[in-house]
Amino acid sequence: MKTEFEKMRSQELYHIDDPEIQQSCNETKELLLAFNQTTLTSPNFRLLLQRVAPGIPDSSVICPPFYCDHASSNHIGEHVFINYNCTFLGGAIITIGNHVLIGPNCQLLTPQHPMNYLDRRKPMETSYPITIGDDTWLGGGVTVLPGVTIGKRCIIGAGAVVVHDIPDDSLAVGNPAVVKRRLNNESTKQG
Repeated sequence: MKTEFEKMRSQELYHIDDPEIQQSCNETKELLLAFNQTTLTSPNFRLLLQRVAPGIPDSSVICPPFYCDHASSNHIGEHVFINYNCTFLGGAIITIGNHVLIGPNCQLLTPQHPMNYLDRRKPMETSYPITIGDDTWLGGGVTVLPGVTIGKRCIIGAGAVVVHDIPDDSLAVGNPAVVKRRLNNESTKQG
């Protein structure tokens, strides 16, 4: 029989008041209290960052303040920059590829409450993973909803609400986010 935490990671309905889930949330809150008091140049910044996002490469940065409910949910690639005041609600895994830029005030939200109002009265939810592909840029204030995959080399315009998957090489904007055009991502000369 699966634990509630295992159900949370398996896209099954789980009880959010479960002691193991609450322990994970509380431990993460304690970490964030310390992390959010640092700056990028604080001597203990990198150590605290490693605890907030276990396995984060040295080439990647999360600017405090940062908010999440389960530190173990954040899988972050190389050369990632996550700007100020972002929130990652990670009942399910959040995977961020390499060379990703995430603007300030972005939200990556994996939990989803039941659609039936009577079911919402119970402390239950289901979480679905979010994946952000390599070389993607999320503008400020983007919200990514449960189960969404954003492809590689995408640009998501500021304030967009991403409710469906976005294919590689796309520019998407709006609420809900829609693909406005395909991006020509061939190398360009800069000079």
